[in-house]
Amino acid sequence: MTTSTTGPTRTRARSARRPRTRGNSILLTSGLAIALAAVLVPFYWLVIASTHTSQEIFDSPPPLLPGGHLMDNISALQETVSFGRVVLNSLLIAVLYTVCAGAVCTLAGYAFAKYRFKGREALFGLIMLGLVIPNQVTLVPLFKLMADLEWLNTYQAVIMPNLALPFGIFLMRQSMDALPDELLDSGRMDGCGEFRLFAQIVLPPMKPALAALGIFLFLYQWNDFIWPLIVLRDNVSFTLPVALASLQGVDDTDYGALLTGTAIAAIPMAVVFLALQRHFVSGLLAGAVKE
Repeated sequence: MTTSTTGPTRTRARSARRPRTRGNSILLTSGLAIALAAVLVPFYWLVIASTHTSQEIFDSPPPLLPGGHLMDNISALQETVSFGRVVLNSLLIAVLYTVCAGAVCTLAGYAFAKYRFKGREALFGLIMLGLVIPNQVTLVPLFKLMADLEWLNTYQAVIMPNLALPFGIFLMRQSMDALPDELLDSGRMDGCGEFRLFAQIVLPPMKPALAALGIFLFLYQWNDFIWPLIVLRDNVSFTLPVALASLQGVDDTDYGALLTGTAIAAIPMAVVFLALQRHFVSGLLAGAVKE
């Protein structure tokens, strides 16, 4: 008797769950489509606007198809702010900063995760205070330091002050904290020196975390505006955000050239993220769950 009623009951339960599951799937897909449109539509209009003149951009209705003034806008950028040199400046500074800051944050994270020394927790807490201190608070003393070192209007003035980035140190410390101590001890027993141990045993499992750190550092420096604006003086030394800001006049702004420069500035960010996005999420989650 029990067997005969269980079968139909399960069948009715499954059939009742199917419409609910299908409805949830449709709702989720619709929400994702709306979110995707909200993200992509502004980028689409940015690319379209970069091919039009300032007058055409403010037409009503606004243009939704590509125009024929892309090269004119690029020429205007080159004449106004030496755009090719500005792009080269930004790429060079961002790459150098990513490499140098990545090395500093990785070594610091390893030291805080795997070495025991007096004052370790106090020092790490002091570094973490940097996450809650606004950057504007340090602008004046940093500028005075750069002036005393005669580094104003140089690449090192842009790169050096933020090499030990608190978030980067925190990310690498949390990731390396999940690495088993027994693995390091076995390497030391086999005769590995500390730098060989770091390079051959510690770094290979950290590739996802390093990819996440690299993306964060590159985008952080590529988009930085306030500090390069303060320490860079010549037009030929400007980075992209500073050069694009200089295109905005009080009475007259060439929005076609401005949006063209903005669209070009977004290309390296997209390339870096797409190249490393396979590791990005796993890198951010590394160390979040510890055995």
